[in-house]
Amino acid sequence: MYEYINNTESDVDQLKQWVEQFLPYSKKKLGFDQPVTIIFHGDEENASNIFGKTAQYSPDTFEITLFITDRHPKDILRSLSHELVHHKQNCQGHFHGNEEVEQNRVTHRTILI
Repeated sequence: MYEYINNTESDVDQLKQWVEQFLPYSKKKLGFDQPVTIIFHGDEENASNIFGKTAQYSPDTFEITLFITDRHPKDILRSLSHELVHHKQNCQGHFHGNEEVEQNRVTHRTILI
C-alpha cells in the first residue's frame, strides 16, 4: 500500500519504521483508499532557508515528498500527517480541476515566529 523512495544520502531506516507505524493509523482515521508514495528528500540549501519547504503533495502521482535534512523526526511526521490530509482530499476528488493547485502540487512552507 505504501512505497518509499530515499532521495538522500542518509540512512532513513529508523524514520521509515516510524512512518510505517504511522501510516496504517492515518489510513484508518482519515479513510483514504489509494496507495501513497513517500519520498524522503535531502536538500541542504532548502534546510538552511528559514522559509524552505517542509513537505509537498503531488495529487497527480499520489506522492508525498518529505524534506528531512536537519529536521526532528516528530516534525517530519507532523508534515506527513498534514500531507496525508491532502491525499485524502485527492482520493475524494477534491483536486480534480482545482486551479489553486499549481502544477499539480500542493506545497507548504513552515514560517517560524
